Amino acid sequence: MRHKSNGWEGWTEQRLKDLEKKGNIKVITQLEDKPKKKRAKYGNKKVEYDGHTFDSKKEYKRYRELLLLLKAFEIAQLELQVPYELNEGGTHSLKYVADFVYMIPSTGEKIVEDCKGFKTKTYLKKKRLMKKVYGIEIKET
Repeated sequence: MRHKSNGWEGWTEQRLKDLEKKGNIKVITQLEDKPKKKRAKYGNKKVEYDGHTFDSKKEYKRYRELLLLLKAFEIAQLELQVPYELNEGGTHSLKYVADFVYMIPSTGEKIVEDCKGFKTKTYLKKKRLMKKVYGIEIKET
C-alpha cells in the first residue's frame, strides 16, 4: 500500500523564509478577525441619532442645535436630506441633497443649509447651480 502525500514533504521553515525573501511567496503569520475599516476621505465620522444617520459629527451637532431652535419656535418645518434636481430635462441627472431645509416663521424665509468641513469642486458647482436654477443661496455651517 502506497502512502498518500499531502504535498508538504520537504517544506521547512527555512525553505519558506528563503522563498519569501526572494518574493516568490508571501507568508501570512496571523489572520485578522475583522477587516480594518476604511477611513473616510475627509476624516468625517458617521453618527447615528434619533433614527437618522449623519455624515459627520458637525452635521449631527447642527441637527441638535436646529432641534432646540425648533422647540423654541425660532424655526419651523425642519426637513433633512432634501433632494433638488439641478438638470431637469437634461440627458444626465444632477442632484444636490441639502442637509437641512427649514423656514423662519417671523419672515417666512426658506433656508437651505449644508454642513461643510471641506468644499469640493462638485459641491461648489452644485452651489452655483442652486442659485441659477432655484434662486437659492445655500447657507453653509
